[in-house]
Amino acid sequence: MEKLDLKQGREIYLVGLTGNIACGKSVVVEMLRKRGATIIDADRVVHGLMEPGGTIYGPVVEAFGETILTEPDRQGQRAINRRKLGAIVFADPAELARLEAISHPRVRVEILRQVREAPSKVVVLDAIKLLENGLDQAADAVWVVTCPPEVQLERLMRRNNFSREEALLRIQAQPPQAEKVARADLVIDNGGELGATEEQVQAAWEKIKI
Repeated sequence: MEKLDLKQGREIYLVGLTGNIACGKSVVVEMLRKRGATIIDADRVVHGLMEPGGTIYGPVVEAFGETILTEPDRQGQRAINRRKLGAIVFADPAELARLEAISHPRVRVEILRQVREAPSKVVVLDAIKLLENGLDQAADAVWVVTCPPEVQLERLMRRNNFSREEALLRIQAQPPQAEKVARADLVIDNGGELGATEEQVQAAWEKIKI
């Protein structure tokens, strides 16, 4: 994608924050939020657009069928069951690519709107697909959060109540952490004590110049 015009009459410093699943991006996000950054959560954007009436809902149901839907609620609406959808797309790279072809353009439009309307000068785009979706090209700096593979697996199993097989399926569906690290301006190691992560975040925060 083309380099975004983030100025819009004011100065914005955009941090593109990424890292593979269960490496602890959310921990770093909260540390940055406490320091006054505006957070744009790409996953939350996706989930919102995937709700009934959202711009992703219809195309995803058309592509993957009504078997991915929940039972009707009291209003008769059937939501997308993300666990069912995940079982399909994380087991087949072609299906994952099909989902991303549907979702990425719509998600990008909403993210860019939120960036331009952000109330603070430091904006953090928290996106696991930051690099794959080309949004890193809009960022002033790319930060990558990492942790050891065994820590990642244990966190994912505990957090999502996944079996080892389910967790591995999701981890293996993503590019290796090393690929993100190779494209990072800053790497935050979140594999140890929380205090160590906080020190890294504070040091990086102090270097932001607007």
